[in-house]
Amino acid sequence: MSNLYPPADAHHFLAPAKLNLDLRIVGRRADGYHLLESIFTLIALYDQIWLRINSNGAITLNTPVAGIMAEQDLCVRAAQLLRSHTETQQGVDIWLDKQIPIGGGLGGGSADAAVVLMALNHLWQLNLNKTQLLQLGVQLGADVPFFIFGQSAFARGIGEDLNPIFLPKQWYVIIKPPVHVSTPKIFAHKDLTRDSKPRIMPDFQARQHWRNDMQSVVFAEYPAVKAAFDVLAEYGSPMMSGSGACVFLSFDSESAAQAVYNKVSHAHQAYCIASIPRHPFYQ
Repeated sequence: MSNLYPPADAHHFLAPAKLNLDLRIVGRRADGYHLLESIFTLIALYDQIWLRINSNGAITLNTPVAGIMAEQDLCVRAAQLLRSHTETQQGVDIWLDKQIPIGGGLGGGSADAAVVLMALNHLWQLNLNKTQLLQLGVQLGADVPFFIFGQSAFARGIGEDLNPIFLPKQWYVIIKPPVHVSTPKIFAHKDLTRDSKPRIMPDFQARQHWRNDMQSVVFAEYPAVKAAFDVLAEYGSPMMSGSGACVFLSFDSESAAQAVYNKVSHAHQAYCIASIPRHPFYQ
């Protein structure tokens, strides 16, 4: 059997994407990390991951992603971090089917890392609790804790301070422009707003005031993102997710979302996706 295809005895997991429905930069720490406030939701766009425990102790990614060295892949890094932290001698073979676009602000790499941490904690019988997994996740990336948290959340700090927030089911039309936005470039940009006023717990009723503090900087540096935004702006008030490049428009009904998707998908890489209330790992 080719190593490109997972064997029948591999364990299968879904890694959902996310949207930042609101994203504000409220400060900067002495170490350079930005302090954020964000509203996260999970959406039904998934990477697929297969894991098979091995007896030789190796951590092997059998389906490397083009342009990413295996040792830099977040799936591999998550497995290595968990093994180092717990001093287990166990190994794992990993297969990854990427469906979440890379560089789109949808958190695909972080989603994959979170699933590997949660799944291997179970498969390796390590018995770490969720708090311990969250502490490991933040070492891999600011979005990883949200996926371990596993439900809609209001995030503070660098993304690790999470509180549940109720969001009714929504449908989203998402356009992925043909560019890969560099998150470090945007965070380092001289024009980035870094002094938004911190808030108490927001709620869904305030969504008309939600925004993304990175949006204007990304538009200036990546005209293709602004062009995608303008396409969706014909149908409502879109917003960019994370540091981009994806832009999205939310709808209260599937039919309304599908109607707009049908109009834009012929000319753009687009998705019509529903929100999900909980991470499938916990279901």
